[in-house]
Amino acid sequence: MTPVSTTPHPSGDERYAAIDLTMKRFKYEKDALLEVLNAAQETFGYLSEDLLIYISQQLHLPLIRVYGVATFYHMFTFEPLGEHNAIVCTGTACHVKGSDQIVKTIAEAFEIESGETTPDGFLSLTSARCIGSCGLAPVAVLDGKVMGKETAQGMLRRIEEMVAMSKRKQPVGSQS
Repeated sequence: MTPVSTTPHPSGDERYAAIDLTMKRFKYEKDALLEVLNAAQETFGYLSEDLLIYISQQLHLPLIRVYGVATFYHMFTFEPLGEHNAIVCTGTACHVKGSDQIVKTIAEAFEIESGETTPDGFLSLTSARCIGSCGLAPVAVLDGKVMGKETAQGMLRRIEEMVAMSKRKQPVGSQS
């Protein structure tokens, strides 16, 4: 199947070329949707409505299917995330082992709810229904690093260490 358009994206955003390359590599097959969504998430940092529409049109898929796949997997986000990302698994095994307390502790400490980013853009807190590491429950992922048998205080300590490191790296005279 050939693409709908070979002209640059109307927005002029060159990042769409990376998405086009992925679709071309998979010959615009509908079965490449997950790979294309992964490439889009990696390229843009999140999946905007415009990006989902573009992918839908290019792969000749109904938008509802593209959206359905994107919302099924916890790795996809629909808004820009913070500089650092904390994902807490809230699946059954993790919930039973206290993942709700991890979410509550981080949310209270940074004055955000699950699914939000701090106003300064430093930290995003999200939850996932299951990340497939039930034997390590409760599980959290901090900046892509999976941490098993996590505690609320342990997770909070790691994030606070990141905050301290970030403040040390700020140039002299900058305000936080």
